[in-house]
Amino acid sequence: MALLQVNNLKVSFHTRNGVAKAVDDISFSLDSGETLAIVGESGSGKSVTCYSLLDLLPKPPAVIEGGSALFDGEDLLACSADRMRQLRGNHIAMIFQDPMTSLNPFLTIGEQLIEPLIYHPDKSQRLHRDQAHSEAINLLDEVGIINPNSRFDSYPHEFSGGMRQRVMIAMALINKPRLLICDEPTTALDVTIQAQILKLIKQLQKNRDVAVIFISHDLGVVADIADKVLVMCEGTTQDQNTTHEVFYNSNSDYTKKLLAAIPKGAKTTASSAQKGSPLVEVNRVKTYFKDFTNSGEQLVTAVDNVSLSIQKGEIFGLVGESGSGKSTLGRSILQLAPITSGSVLFSETDLCALKPRELQTLRPKLQMIFQDPYASLNPRMTVYETLAEPLLYHGIADKKTVAKQVQQLMDDVGLDRSSVLKYPHEFSGGQRQRIAIGRAIATKPEFIVADEPVSALDVTIQAQILKLIVNLVEKHHLTMLFISHDLSVVRSICDRVAVMQQGKLVELGDTEELWAEPKMPYTHELLRAIPNADPNIDAN
Repeated sequence: MALLQVNNLKVSFHTRNGVAKAVDDISFSLDSGETLAIVGESGSGKSVTCYSLLDLLPKPPAVIEGGSALFDGEDLLACSADRMRQLRGNHIAMIFQDPMTSLNPFLTIGEQLIEPLIYHPDKSQRLHRDQAHSEAINLLDEVGIINPNSRFDSYPHEFSGGMRQRVMIAMALINKPRLLICDEPTTALDVTIQAQILKLIKQLQKNRDVAVIFISHDLGVVADIADKVLVMCEGTTQDQNTTHEVFYNSNSDYTKKLLAAIPKGAKTTASSAQKGSPLVEVNRVKTYFKDFTNSGEQLVTAVDNVSLSIQKGEIFGLVGESGSGKSTLGRSILQLAPITSGSVLFSETDLCALKPRELQTLRPKLQMIFQDPYASLNPRMTVYETLAEPLLYHGIADKKTVAKQVQQLMDDVGLDRSSVLKYPHEFSGGQRQRIAIGRAIATKPEFIVADEPVSALDVTIQAQILKLIVNLVEKHHLTMLFISHDLSVVRSICDRVAVMQQGKLVELGDTEELWAEPKMPYTHELLRAIPNADPNIDAN
């Protein structure tokens, strides 16, 4: 008998606007020690499927319309609330996407780890605090936390994103569960940290014989870790087979679409960059921040003596792990973060030497696309108001011509003109990013800094946005600094790439040359960490 057997699961949400089918007749099985990847775009129902197994959906509006989920012969969908509390954590554990919102900021990591051991639902399995402490230290060491004894008393904010995710894995495994559900556990992580977490999950699964359900929107990520793959779209099964069969012999058009959207090739269009004509020159820029977390004022070096030039018409890639200083450098170039020393020349004008009023006159030529469009768009403004504001403010349009220019912007970024009076919350993530791009190009800028503009998007939406960016660069003769931690994305659109580590520029060169012959060990490490998107290649 399979450890988990899900049969004909149906889940709906009953709302004021009617009944929405989230999961429609899904079936799958999972054996001990086996990994099933559930893959699909946002809204496909993959997370709802797993949340329903653990009774984590709000009821109402969620309703389990039918089906069964047999865990070791026991139907999870028919369990009482008390029984489900016994199963959750002890037999079935879950790792959520964002560890920062899953961890209690007021409790130390150690206290959160030992809590389920000393307050175990089964009194016979409760441990004394000293025993729980020892168990937690051993597990922190197993998941790769350096100096676990000293980090036991640290708080979540004192850990990096990758370390917090390791802590979440430790918390999930503390009671030795038989089934581990991982809900997009690497989506927000750098490629190197992502590779480490995937390797860790694989290793822990082997050591502990744990069954794993791995939820992801990226087939490339699951290629090496999964034994079987279930592909979902709009709540239904599009494909289900072994990983090899899904990747190489799938008959599903939707699966083929997901596979085709994985960035894996070099830039295909010729660059319009004008050699010898730098538009932006960064000279020995240093950006320091004051750290008030400790006693006294300490300086944190975010950007350390960086120099580079960006040619007219070029898409220049900037890569590195979180905390490498790449976003700070982008903001420093646009004078959104005050630099400590150095200079930034735009068309031979030193932006650092300009007074605020003088800099304001150049703002239409210098724009930025932020990582999170929902946070950067005003929720109280319609798309029309969002796009019209920079046109009217900078005198590019007047009240008579602004409507026509807004419509043209909607066309440029591939949005339906009929949605111009909608608000940001009425759009999907990809559509909101298109709005943000439309706002950035509204002033007809010469230079745009795109800071991780596709990192939070599904692979298919990501592919659409990347294609849109390349088309707009060519159409409007833009120059762009493209910041990302995803090297596959950078390779697909960038002419040249600079690599940052701990605030320093460690390597710079033509994209394909850097891919073929990286000179620095750190660059080589980044390239090795890129998911293979090929189950025949062992990531290790």
